[in-house]
Amino acid sequence: MAEPLLNVDVDAGARAGSTAAATRDAGLFAGIHATLDEWREAVLADGDDLTATGPDALDERVAALVLPELERDDPLLIGAGFIAASASSESGPGVDRDLHFAWWLGPLDDNPVFGATSTPSKLDLGARSYAEYLRDFRSLDWYRIPQSTHRTHITGPYVDHLCACDYIVTVTSPVERDGRMIGVVGVDVYVKRLERELLPAMLGDTRPLALVNASGRVLVSTDPAVAVGTVVDVPDDAERCAGTPFRLVPTARAR
Repeated sequence: MAEPLLNVDVDAGARAGSTAAATRDAGLFAGIHATLDEWREAVLADGDDLTATGPDALDERVAALVLPELERDDPLLIGAGFIAASASSESGPGVDRDLHFAWWLGPLDDNPVFGATSTPSKLDLGARSYAEYLRDFRSLDWYRIPQSTHRTHITGPYVDHLCACDYIVTVTSPVERDGRMIGVVGVDVYVKRLERELLPAMLGDTRPLALVNASGRVLVSTDPAVAVGTVVDVPDDAERCAGTPFRLVPTARAR
């Protein structure tokens, strides 16, 4: 027999709601990690050094991997591909001579810089006159941290000025052969797309919640007073989302 509603444990309901949200977040990013694992194995499958195959062959191989994901109806990913480490990227500080992004963009929402697109397109760095900072991309978290840890890394949320002109999260995984870094495979996801995936589970909690990164920066919030990009205090007992740097913070405690 069902318990009377008056006997419902509100705290228990809140705990169940936050646990469901943490599970949903962990599962979503576990799926992304698994996809990157498959891509990493695929780009290494034939035993060749990717950086020596030539840009056209590299692009063809990577496109076969990523375009099926970007061409899905209502895709989760807004960008995906492989960034090749050049020979000069191992020789210390300086500008890389052979920078190559085998990177595709999914259909972009309308934005004031690039407008909107309805089909995937290859990133053209030459058309991004302000992209010179990528010439030493080794200093950027999405490359530097996988290189140093040899593990998949989640960067963000941050505003992507190169492509999406919106808040995104980037997930990158190192591609290595014989202990040598030859690049990273990665994906970009709109934060607003993550909201659609995660808000239903977060709304199952009786308290307003914010999903935050390790620095306390908000990705998703059920509290209209706590916007994406806001930085909040993260209590020690905030619930962790397994396999990610993210935590769930009750915003009444965060303010």
